[in-house]
This record gives sequence, structure tokens and C-alpha cells, in this order.
Amino acid sequence: MNDQARVAVVGASGYAGCELARLLLRHSQIEKPVFFVRGEHAHVRCLTEIFPQLRGWGEARCRPLSWEAIAKSGAQLVFLCTPHEASLEIIPELLAENSNLRIVDLSGALRFRDPQTFSNWYKVSAANSKTLSEAVYGLPELYAHALPRARLVANPGCYATSAILGLRPLVESGWLNASRGVVCDCKSGVSGAGKEPKRETHFVEVNENFRAYSVFTHRHTPEIAEHAGLAFDDFIFTTHLLPVERGILSTLHVWLRQPRAADDIQALYRSFYAERPLVRVLPTGRLPELQHVRHTNFCDIGFALDASGERLVIISCLDNLGKGAAGQAVQNMNEMFGYPETAGLL
Repeated sequence: MNDQARVAVVGASGYAGCELARLLLRHSQIEKPVFFVRGEHAHVRCLTEIFPQLRGWGEARCRPLSWEAIAKSGAQLVFLCTPHEASLEIIPELLAENSNLRIVDLSGALRFRDPQTFSNWYKVSAANSKTLSEAVYGLPELYAHALPRARLVANPGCYATSAILGLRPLVESGWLNASRGVVCDCKSGVSGAGKEPKRETHFVEVNENFRAYSVFTHRHTPEIAEHAGLAFDDFIFTTHLLPVERGILSTLHVWLRQPRAADDIQALYRSFYAERPLVRVLPTGRLPELQHVRHTNFCDIGFALDASGERLVIISCLDNLGKGAAGQAVQNMNEMFGYPETAGLL
């Protein structure tokens, strides 16, 4: 598709919504997006009233949310920056209004083919099986081939993206000895908790503090299992809250089936991601840092191998609002419309 796409954003008032607006407003291959708001922001006419930092970036029209208004906007694709409960309500209404509409959902509502998996982890009823079976898991590094034809795309979770990209080459190659256990030790900035005020994300609670949370219960666990190719009994996924604004750093501890040289590991990852411009495999001996991926859509991957050649630590690092949310949503849109994968992201 060579014409400029028409897109709309629902739920632009959150952190991911702001990041998405920033990316879309400078994207050269789409028309200026329309932003739909509701609740306390229903009166807003321009997104700069919520986010003054977007002033001068171009027209950022806001309209009160309604299915009819989205249909009249002429949008070909709608981004949903909404909680999963809202997405579950909105998606059927949008599809009923326009069966040709395409949707990229940033919540967890469409991430699992099995409705019971969603219900078990999110504690609410899932979308119907037909809708779930149609959704493509929007991790372009693995599923770019399915995106051009996709009508529904489930944007992956931020933690899940970092862990899956770090582990998948080892799993596919057969080098990983999962029976000896895999530890996903992951840390995120506070923006990953969303904009809704919570006691545990207040400044005084986070500043000069560091803590684990959702141990054995984090909702990204089944995503990692399914798309990294691991059994639940073979890995532990533990999340921590960093006293920083944004970024995810995942430290992945694994055992290999047989001793490997560092050059072998380097070659494996470089080959696996050779055609994927937004994954940067660092030179042997260098490890990723949050400061190098902030405000980008890159996932940086590095590793350290012990002297035996069997114990390996993979470091996978990304911006939770970029590659972990809004940037990945734009990357998915690019694949869906046949634009360069990096359009609007570099």
C-alpha cells in the first residue's frame, strides 16, 4: 500500500498513548492521526492540552470516543491504548461498525489463542474463540510474515518482548538445556505500571527503593512460555520495580546442552536477527544498558559465557514504552501496511 494510511488512537491520555502520539505525529507515511478520548478527557479538543510537550508537532485532533465517530473518521487502523477490560468491550463494537477495520491492541486482551489461558491469568472472561484465533501476536522479529494480512494484532507485553527475544534463538537452535532451569530476572521502570495513581508507584515509595513484585503471578508469564518455547516447569520469571522512569533490563540465566564458544553464541544471535533492524546484538564482552535504549525502539542483546562454556547469561534490554509498547505498535503497523519496518522509528 503506497497511499498514506488513516489511523486513529483510542486511549491516548496514558504514557503509552503519549509515546504513540509522538511517533505517529512525525510518521511520514500516514495522515495525521485522530485521537479518541473519554472520561475526564472527553472535553479535550487537542492532545497538546494533555501533553504540552507535543506542541509544534502538528495537528493532534481529539474527539470524544464513540463507535460512530471512529467509523466517520475514515480510519483504516485503530490503536487501542486501553486496559484489557476496555479493549474487550471496544473490539467487538469496532468490528461490528466496520468489518474491514484493522486493530492493534496494546493490552493483553488478544495475546492468547486459548480463552482459558487469558481468563486464568487476567481473572476476567476472554474474547470469543473466533476473535482470538484471528489475532496475530505482534512480535515482528518472529511473526512479520503474518502481519500484512492481519486484521487483529496483539501487541506483546513489555517484559515478554525482552525475554522472548533473548531466549528464542537458543530454543530454536536446540542449544538450550531447559531441563536445568531458566531464570528470567527482569526489571522495569515505573511507567510500566501505567498512569493510574497507585500507592506503590508514588515517588516516595519508589525513590531509593527496589523491590520484586507479582512473583509467580505476573501476566506476562504465559506469553514467555508460549513464544519463547518453554514449558512452565522449566523457567522462573520474576519482575522488579526500578526507581527509574522507563526501560526494561532482563537478565536471563540458562544452561547449554553442550559447551559452546563465545564466538558460537555471537554468531547464533547475529544470524537469527540478521534481517531484523531493531534488534542490536552487541559485540562479545559488551552488555546492554538502559541508557542506550531509552526513547528508542531497539532491543539490545548481549551475553556472558562462563569458562565451562555451558552456563550462559543473556542480557536483553529495551524501552518499555518504545519496543515494549508504542514503538512496537508502530513497527506492527508498518508491517501491516507494507511500509519500511523502521518508518517513523529511527
